[in-house]
Amino acid sequence: MQNAITHFPIKGKALDFKQIKAGHIHKTYLVSTDENEVYVLQWLNRYVFPNIDAIMNNMAAISSYLRSRPELTVPMISYLDTVEGAHYYDEGEKGCWRCYRFVDDSVCYQQAVSAEYFCESARAFGRFQNALSGFDASRLEETIANFHNTVDRYRQLREAMENDAAGRLASVKEEIAFALEREEKACALRHMQEEGLLPVRATHNDTKINNVLFNKYTNKSICVIDLDTVMPGLSAYDFGDAIRFGASTAVEDEKDLSRVKLDMELFRAFSHGFIEVCPSLTEKELEVLPLGAYVMTIECGVRFLADYLNGDKYFSTDYPAHNLDRCHTQFKLIREMEEHWDEMHGAIAAVRAELGR
Repeated sequence: MQNAITHFPIKGKALDFKQIKAGHIHKTYLVSTDENEVYVLQWLNRYVFPNIDAIMNNMAAISSYLRSRPELTVPMISYLDTVEGAHYYDEGEKGCWRCYRFVDDSVCYQQAVSAEYFCESARAFGRFQNALSGFDASRLEETIANFHNTVDRYRQLREAMENDAAGRLASVKEEIAFALEREEKACALRHMQEEGLLPVRATHNDTKINNVLFNKYTNKSICVIDLDTVMPGLSAYDFGDAIRFGASTAVEDEKDLSRVKLDMELFRAFSHGFIEVCPSLTEKELEVLPLGAYVMTIECGVRFLADYLNGDKYFSTDYPAHNLDRCHTQFKLIREMEEHWDEMHGAIAAVRAELGR
């Protein structure tokens, strides 16, 4: 950290590094200087993102497009180039780093504080997606190949089962059966995409509420952050991942599954905010929003399960069964969605009627 920060044009001398332990992939630090400036320094995980250039090129392409359309009024984080003129500092085998100025008066929430906050996060993601509705998604590089290709996620699960690298297969037979029983429904969005029934957009692909900056005084969203997974995708992915993470009543690694519920008030709030500010959504896209929540939830559970079988290579963990606990919360949430399936569709219909959509 101390070496990396010297490669960025910060004001003053770095005095303090405070780790922000919110993400699974990168390591993020809040850096304070002796001139009362604050920056965010990130170590980038090359195991997950082997092509760092693709990440930064995508960000540059999107930023350039949004700057050319000031009427869209969608702000973005501005990353600092290094003093050597690169988009990030490369330490070779040690990894690489990027840096941006901390946004004053901003705050992130790990869970929805209220329905109003969740609705406001939906507006942030909906505006971001709507602003990019005219952007040619084919210009973007895949920073993670087949990221939301659920068909391929099931292939990876079967590969992890066959290899059983960590010797854990025998202990997760029930979880595997749960996932395989729902494979057809889980892969439905992918098949619709392949059939041309859903438009491919520039999507965020990691729409957790903690990827929205809020103004701590007005409670309004400032911008979306963590654009590493901005790639060609489906609108249902962004809607669905937000519901998976934000409309659950428990944290992602909750051990007491009785606490894991689908909060329908939060589901309605997010639906309202997202649909309200994203008029470019097609009839079919609106129709499959509940399916997006289902697909993103089971896909994430499958990913946690596969990583557990592989010995926790992808997601950072704090204890041996961490990924398995995460898998359990996702599968419990799937059961919740199955119980509320008609209610989810009814909620979308009610929002559409209210908004005249």
